[in-house]
Amino acid sequence: MARDIIARLKDQAGTPGRIWLQGDAPVTYADLLAETGRMANALQGLGLVKGDRLLCQVDKCEAVLVLYLACLRAGVVFLPVNPGYTVAETEHFLTDADPALAIFDGARVGEIADKCRKVIGLADFLAMASEVQDAFSDPVPKPDDLAAILYTSGTTGRSKGVMLSRENLASNAEALVGLWRFAAEDVLLHVLPVFHTHGLFVATNCVLYAGASMIFQRSFAPEAVLEALPRSTVMMGVPTFYSRLLADARLTPAACAHVRLFISGSAPLSPATHAEWRGRTGQAILERYGMTETNMITSNPYDGPRKAGTVGLPLPGVAVRIAGPDGLPVAAGEAGAIEVRGPNVFAGYWRMPEQTAKEFRDGWFITGDLGAFDADGYLSILGRVKDLVISGGLNVYPAEVEAAIDDLPGVAASAVIGVPHPDFGEAVVACLVGLVEPEKVREALRERLAAFKIPKRVIVMEDLPRNAMGKVQKAELRRVHAGLFAGG
Repeated sequence: MARDIIARLKDQAGTPGRIWLQGDAPVTYADLLAETGRMANALQGLGLVKGDRLLCQVDKCEAVLVLYLACLRAGVVFLPVNPGYTVAETEHFLTDADPALAIFDGARVGEIADKCRKVIGLADFLAMASEVQDAFSDPVPKPDDLAAILYTSGTTGRSKGVMLSRENLASNAEALVGLWRFAAEDVLLHVLPVFHTHGLFVATNCVLYAGASMIFQRSFAPEAVLEALPRSTVMMGVPTFYSRLLADARLTPAACAHVRLFISGSAPLSPATHAEWRGRTGQAILERYGMTETNMITSNPYDGPRKAGTVGLPLPGVAVRIAGPDGLPVAAGEAGAIEVRGPNVFAGYWRMPEQTAKEFRDGWFITGDLGAFDADGYLSILGRVKDLVISGGLNVYPAEVEAAIDDLPGVAASAVIGVPHPDFGEAVVACLVGLVEPEKVREALRERLAAFKIPKRVIVMEDLPRNAMGKVQKAELRRVHAGLFAGG
């Protein structure tokens, strides 16, 4: 059983002078422990008890991380929400989770005051916490205690609350720290959002578990990142971050020389970006695979080949299988549904027992992703099950077509979807960004792909619709282009 996150925080606070947050006024782990104690006392003063939910919707700041840890100490369930959501979008989380307290940036408090049991602005809460003592008597936690609820993006229907336990978070942190060789000497460059599992749990918990420190930036800005790299040893990002850095002439081997590890996740990293980064910096990006319901599942190795186009091997203690339509495992090299089992897998969807039951089969969580293992045991993601295109009765895996398109000169990004077709049932359609001629794209693909995989239509766009973590919103593309072949 992995050591609890708060137990690790207390371990680190016991080392005098150990830095948690780098900056002009460094914050030590002892400072962090004291601040979480003050916040935990403030939460109790507001009437929150173990098991209550706290919704937090504020712009990225250090206080969000401290509040998350304070909730763990108090046994309160942390519920972070994207600050970009409108009041109407946020109402769903308020209604569904019924939080005992909601903390917002000041401007939104008035807009939301009548929609929640108790509301407070972040500045007011921090002022309240500053006036109470830092000594806090932590209730004894249990591994299966609920630590957080993270809502899925809701792009395909009602947004679901993913219940994550303390053991889910601790076990994943322990595995990743060992796999990625995190140590107290590491300095993580934190440029990710903190309402999502990547920036909130993967980044924060790895740092805390190892006793490392971080440089905390409020948003991703290439110039600020390049300035901080010489003081960092690890950077976690999404593919968009790496492609934007590649567009900056200041990205050189010397600029990255102090960094021992670049990690990418939350969206597929194209083999072209992987190759270009290696050529420009001399370093191979480590791609991993995870999701809200499971934390991290697989990772390319720290030592050993980091295969472009794959997400690596299952994490220690995590089992992954590829299942066919009948639910039985398929042979290596064959495509199927990715299913996961392990201490990282969530406890279920909040107040949705029937939906939870549908997502599990014999104790295995059905991720909804399609994938295949190669002969070396590396996993490749072929797309979402819902994104599989069946054209003329033949399966077309979008990831395969996208990889071929991304390899073509002039293509910056691509997304392959299926849209209704009167003859084929579904037609393969490629939406892409770049300076290319659609027919020349199709001609080039004929040398690389079977005829049934060639897009029936290539659409050049200024940009692809993406969510906050950089994932392409294929549901939106399918909606927009649903009538493309309506005329026959």
